[in-house]
Amino acid sequence: MKYLVTGGAGFIGSNYVFYVLKHRPEIEVVCLDALTYAGNLSTLKDVMDHPQFKFVKGDIADRDFIDQLFSEEQFDVVVNFAAESHVDRSIENPGIFLQTNVLGTQTLLDASRKYNVKRYHQVSTDEVYGDLPLDQPELFFTEETPIHTSSPYSASKAGSDLLVQAYNRTFGLPVTISRCSNNYGPYHFPEKLIPLMISRALADEKLPVYGKGENVRDWLYVEDHCKAIQMILEHGRVGEVYNIGGHNERTNLEVVKTILHELNKTEDLITYVTDRKGHDLRYAIDPTKITTELGWTPETTFDEGIKKTIKWYLENKPWWEEILSGEYQNYYETMYGQRGE
Repeated sequence: MKYLVTGGAGFIGSNYVFYVLKHRPEIEVVCLDALTYAGNLSTLKDVMDHPQFKFVKGDIADRDFIDQLFSEEQFDVVVNFAAESHVDRSIENPGIFLQTNVLGTQTLLDASRKYNVKRYHQVSTDEVYGDLPLDQPELFFTEETPIHTSSPYSASKAGSDLLVQAYNRTFGLPVTISRCSNNYGPYHFPEKLIPLMISRALADEKLPVYGKGENVRDWLYVEDHCKAIQMILEHGRVGEVYNIGGHNERTNLEVVKTILHELNKTEDLITYVTDRKGHDLRYAIDPTKITTELGWTPETTFDEGIKKTIKWYLENKPWWEEILSGEYQNYYETMYGQRGE
């Protein structure tokens, strides 16, 4: 079996690559990434020489490039993590989100049809459902919740989901979609909430919290997410959407305070900033479907996961310090210059 993993130099994609190479040694993994700001090739340095791994630099929206890649590699499975994913960036520049998340997805779908891919899996987000009220904790997103987006990012992800479903219904392409809650864990890009707070707290810098910090997110440890995706690929029903949630709801302020406590830092570092435009109030996923059909449940509580995550960031300072300095963007040239490519 040969997998194409797009966006595999990003946070969740790289963790998925590690998971497959570790737990499915019979699978050959081709990792495709454009290495834009959130793609970091140094994340993959430990598997670059793995016999079942190959890295390719390229853009999923480049139709000629994608067609040639599919023709040469003859993939059995496509797992699409590639996406512009930061809400704040989508507010500043919506166009690039449509280019990558919608048109890039269409390009992959067309190639998957042409070259008879056995399964196309779209990695999506619970943000396509919009948000839930803070005062009704009994409400959760299910697979039947209507799409109701709040940002250009979530709108672009919803658009790509609808394209995937349309290619299944119109062309019979064998697809699945997963929609996950907020991930955290190793190799998380430092502009995201948890790694941002860890890095700033370690430097005794102010920790910016939107509004009053009351927004609620359901946190999912990244390895639990990777396991769920693999179960969907191997046992999920074609054409279905599966929600993947962590049962770990926390307000943003609770998350920040937990990090400060674990690092023995004072809460005086917290500073409240003007809230994000259209900031969703609460995300919470009901994962009953994937639990009932496939037997998946999240294995990592937030208290366990945040300890492991902080420990990883403490032990891997060079990785995120290079990102903060911008040096990580030179890694590709260094890596391939050494290889004579």
